[in-house]
Amino acid sequence: MDKRDFLRTLGATTVAAMLGPRLWAQYEPLSPAALAEDETFWAALRAKYRLKPDYINLEHGFYSIQSTDVLEAFIASVRDVNYQGSYYMRTVQAADKLAARTQLATLAGCTPAELIITRNTTESLDTVIAGYDWKAGDEAVMAVQDYGAMLDQFALQAKRYGMVNRVVSLPNDPRSDDEIVQLYANAITPKTRLLLVSHLVNISGQILPVRRIADMAHAKGVAVAVDGAHAFAHLDFRIPDLGADYYAASLHKWLGVPLGAGLLYVKQERIAGLWPLFGDMGFADTDIAKLNHTGTHPVHTDLAIRHAISFHDSIGVARKEARMRYLQRYWTTKVRGVANIVVNTPTDPMRAAGIANVGVSTMKPGDLAKTLLEKYRIWTVAIDRENVRGARITPHLYTTPTELDVLVRALKELAAA
Repeated sequence: MDKRDFLRTLGATTVAAMLGPRLWAQYEPLSPAALAEDETFWAALRAKYRLKPDYINLEHGFYSIQSTDVLEAFIASVRDVNYQGSYYMRTVQAADKLAARTQLATLAGCTPAELIITRNTTESLDTVIAGYDWKAGDEAVMAVQDYGAMLDQFALQAKRYGMVNRVVSLPNDPRSDDEIVQLYANAITPKTRLLLVSHLVNISGQILPVRRIADMAHAKGVAVAVDGAHAFAHLDFRIPDLGADYYAASLHKWLGVPLGAGLLYVKQERIAGLWPLFGDMGFADTDIAKLNHTGTHPVHTDLAIRHAISFHDSIGVARKEARMRYLQRYWTTKVRGVANIVVNTPTDPMRAAGIANVGVSTMKPGDLAKTLLEKYRIWTVAIDRENVRGARITPHLYTTPTELDVLVRALKELAAA
């Protein structure tokens, strides 16, 4: 039995324990799409989380809380590391981190030699962007809708080295993949060295055609870095299948790891070309470990990765993606076309998954988010950038249609006011 078969067996055992063998036998044959709409199954999953009753949480995109199983395993690791002290740090830590990294690489579909554990997506992409040997006049391409910290890092390189940033703007509801690919292609020049693309745009939920963008860029001799903060463990894919040179993600989002863990994938042949952020001369230029000098850090977070992966696999990424797509469509289809309501997320259901953004044309985004919380007890986040102005709505697997009905009612009332 290989590792993936073992994890699938473990997953089935975990879900069977969660639901009971009879109930799991009823649900196991269902397709992910059919299971996505069965609230009995997801109510059983909801019971695996401790949820604050003060509000309806629709802002899981920033930080997705751990299940109680993962949380308790994490707390046990904190106690164990504290109990062993420096003995653990000097004798056991490296082997444990390698085990977590190996299991994470299996989930990502790459080799451990191409992946490191970081603190978050920002650190991972900073390692790539600042790791380039930029020269004055070199160019990079990105979108104004990309994560602000990444745009700031590119701006810092421009200020320091005189490289040039060419910034495109993504349409909220593109007509086709061709439109998106051409948008990036038009920004590339013979001086372009790196293209940054978001796998799933954090402010709108739009899924971009990463493979097609990567193929286009590579044909022009340009490397591709992908911000996968909101896609990893949310969408069903393997990193190498995207064709990117670099891929970064945060594990505290859809994988449900405690705060403080992310990943960076670097295609093997690209490792030697990156300068490390921190000096560490103990590794060869071709060893990805050169990019992973962490110093003394909270190692118990790394230990929690394996527990989070087991819980993730117990559900199955195809089931997770189907559920998130169902929940997003459930509420957005009820408000699209309503006067004064603007959905800043693609209409095509294949261009978005769990995250969406909605605005009320008569309200500023900040006022909308404030009113949703104070009047309707719905927790969201306001987005007011470029062509995306509204509240980002990010349910979780355990969010119920009844909770989303409260959001729909609130939006319609505010739009009619």
